[in-house]
Amino acid sequence: MFTNFFFELRQAGVPVSLKEYLTLMEAMKRGLADCSVEDFYYLSRSCLVKDERNLDRFDRVFGHVFKGIGEPPPDGEEVPVVDLPEEWLRKLAERFLTDEEKAQVQALGGWQKLMETLAQRLAEQKGRHQGGSKWVGTAGTSPFGAYGYNPEGVRIGQKESRHRRAVKVWDKREFRNLDDSVELGTRNIKVALRRLRKFARTGAASELDLPGTIRATANNAGWLDLKLVPERHNAVKVLLFLDIGGSMDDHIRLCEELFSAVRTEFKHLEHFYFHNCVYESLWKDNHRRQAERTPTWDVLHTYPADYKLVFVGDAAMSPYEITHPGGSVEHWNEEAGQVWLQRVLSVYQKAVWLNPVPERHWQYMESTRILQRLMGGRMYPLTLEGLDAAMRELVR
Repeated sequence: MFTNFFFELRQAGVPVSLKEYLTLMEAMKRGLADCSVEDFYYLSRSCLVKDERNLDRFDRVFGHVFKGIGEPPPDGEEVPVVDLPEEWLRKLAERFLTDEEKAQVQALGGWQKLMETLAQRLAEQKGRHQGGSKWVGTAGTSPFGAYGYNPEGVRIGQKESRHRRAVKVWDKREFRNLDDSVELGTRNIKVALRRLRKFARTGAASELDLPGTIRATANNAGWLDLKLVPERHNAVKVLLFLDIGGSMDDHIRLCEELFSAVRTEFKHLEHFYFHNCVYESLWKDNHRRQAERTPTWDVLHTYPADYKLVFVGDAAMSPYEITHPGGSVEHWNEEAGQVWLQRVLSVYQKAVWLNPVPERHWQYMESTRILQRLMGGRMYPLTLEGLDAAMRELVR
């Protein structure tokens, strides 16, 4: 169909080049037209029409080539085979419900019931299913599957989050590292971080001590006597735990600004990534997080208690990820997230949690309320005011 569209434009006098046609195909491959005919119309027009004098010709050809897609054929005629992009067909499987319809979909009733039912479904189901409320499938209201809706389910076979209601995700997920070289949108973040400073002279004597040199020279009858001292550094040591992936993708820019500022302000800084909640291991590189992890016990035994601990995360997750063994959205954790969080906080007495979600929304997330309680109320919004309050808490 698209090839026919290209040749008919040429026959109508629209000067479409092969390069422009390939550009359109690349844009389609990347999903820029989504599954909307209207979006495809504007996308193809912007790629294929260089002169506004050809817009009328383009419209006539477009209407001729794509007229009647989705309409039933006259009696006696066969249904034509339409070469639609694979991504369009895949999108048709997604199911979007109104708020009223979502309210009618009931959760199974708890973590244990959800896991038991999933095991039973996997044992009983023999084939693919779509649109239902029971089996593992697509576009339905079942607790198990993809491109549907359930207030508390297991996501299987879906590229990314849509409603952010899954309590477990059984797919391979790719996260990217935060960029510490990003140019800050505001210098005020650095100013707020500078409350957390305690300067000390450490290392080799390499900096000129001007007052000492003057005194020594005067005592030496005017003969120059240079005195050196170690360079002054911020002696505060910071341990940064960064939540990455999932709903935190909405806050990447803000977190990168914070990360960049922290890297320039503190000489003694160590950072680790986690997803949603701290469990038995952390990692330094998101691209190799499956192969190169650091046991949380090793972190607790490597970095002493005089480190200041800063969590950065939206605290938005299923409550089971905090309260239940096996509750992690990505793997089966032997111990609940709250157990590990309490262990970490028992070592690092000076700890705060920075939350990029506006504080007025915290009351609506049960997981946020749980973490706020576990942190002893030391959760602050990731704003300049919240950052200033968090730094004051750490130096108290």
